[in-house]
Amino acid sequence: MLSAAWLARLPGQCEVCRSATRAALCADCVARFAAPRPRCRCCALPLAAGDVCGECRQRPPPFEHTACAADYGFPWDGLVAALKFHGRVELAAALAPLVADAAAALPAPDVVVPVPLSATRLAERGYNQAWEIARRCARRRGVPARADLLERLLDTPPQAELGRTERLANLRAAFHVPPAARTVLAGRRVALVDDVATTGTTLREAAAALRQAGAAAVDAWILARTPD
Repeated sequence: MLSAAWLARLPGQCEVCRSATRAALCADCVARFAAPRPRCRCCALPLAAGDVCGECRQRPPPFEHTACAADYGFPWDGLVAALKFHGRVELAAALAPLVADAAAALPAPDVVVPVPLSATRLAERGYNQAWEIARRCARRRGVPARADLLERLLDTPPQAELGRTERLANLRAAFHVPPAARTVLAGRRVALVDDVATTGTTLREAAAALRQAGAAAVDAWILARTPD
């Protein structure tokens, strides 16, 4: 019978190109599809020039920085869908290092917090993909991860299905910090983790709740950002 350690040394397949690799994503695909590019330091929108986009200049978000590994598109759209909707929880182990590496230049957080799902959505899915990424990122940075510091009270429609005005109304008052969490957050720097940012509305509302609860600073860590 083959040992687990011996099996772990056998090559598998890259989830994107299907080449032989011991990792779920080969180095060539990561270099090709997650190459660093200039982005708004606040919301991670790709930029041709400057370091802050016009939207963030006019309406600064309640977080200081957004670390982003890639633009949302092939192959990340398929991998995120597999993670979120098809039970491929193991993909979080392949995606989390990309998020953690993108955030490596940011100040170390005191705690890592995932964007939460509503209780209904969590029960349906069985897991929160943001938490699966967040806890692995926290382990790489050597800081604690907590899934109990931020709650989602409302089971709202997916943001991608809505227009801008609807997105803002959709998430208003959706996030809540439990009273017991306020002492943990007070004066702390928080890394807020999610898989994808479409317009950034979810991150804005979640970060605002954390700041109102006493967090000194919030940085957003995401896998992918939808281009404008």
